[in-house]
Amino acid sequence: MKHRNSHLLVGYWSRLRKGRDVPDQADIDPRSLKRMLSSIFILEVSDPARPIYRLAGTSLCDRFGAELKGTNFLSHWEAQSRGALIVLLRQALVLKQPVCISSIAATAECGMVEMETILAPVSFGDRSPTRFIGMVQVTGDASALAGRPIAFERLVGSQLIREGEPLSSFDAPPPPMPPLEPVRSHPRAPHLRLVISRDKPVTVHREMEMDVMMQRLIGALEIAPLPSASVIG
Repeated sequence: MKHRNSHLLVGYWSRLRKGRDVPDQADIDPRSLKRMLSSIFILEVSDPARPIYRLAGTSLCDRFGAELKGTNFLSHWEAQSRGALIVLLRQALVLKQPVCISSIAATAECGMVEMETILAPVSFGDRSPTRFIGMVQVTGDASALAGRPIAFERLVGSQLIREGEPLSSFDAPPPPMPPLEPVRSHPRAPHLRLVISRDKPVTVHREMEMDVMMQRLIGALEIAPLPSASVIG
């Protein structure tokens, strides 16, 4: 975990358990998360293949340019990432452990930034967890987004968080992102533009556009291939 708030959220989740495997959503006190509340969200994950936002903070909605409540968490991830994320969600629920997700997010205009997402399992009146309390933080230079909404994300790393993981590493601010090579170095890059209509459901055609564009960006920026998801014991 890179971001200070990621450590704070996992620490809060751990204290809420009080000897249980996971805390219940009813135990969460928004006042305890006041400073981070605008970036907090709740996911309903009864079906890990279709995790739905039950609640989402204002800053998070602004970051994606739409009200997220009632929408699919996976809808803005590229296709290869969605499959890996479904596996991660299932693992985190079964093992009752938080998961830290690292990603590259991009706007339709190809502004790119590093992001970190924390998902910590919680129950909802039952013993078994069916939901996550989560938070999204930018860990790179947000100015690269130029104030524009994120159009899609690509998973680049993940880790199931073990009990007792050191929490001291957040004291220093995260290093800035290295300069990115101009996307125009790709011969067809000047003609790339992803148009997002958030009032319409995601279609197969739109998913293909997102995948093609992301692959071109990955090639231009020499981003490493997506690692396979694994359980950290």
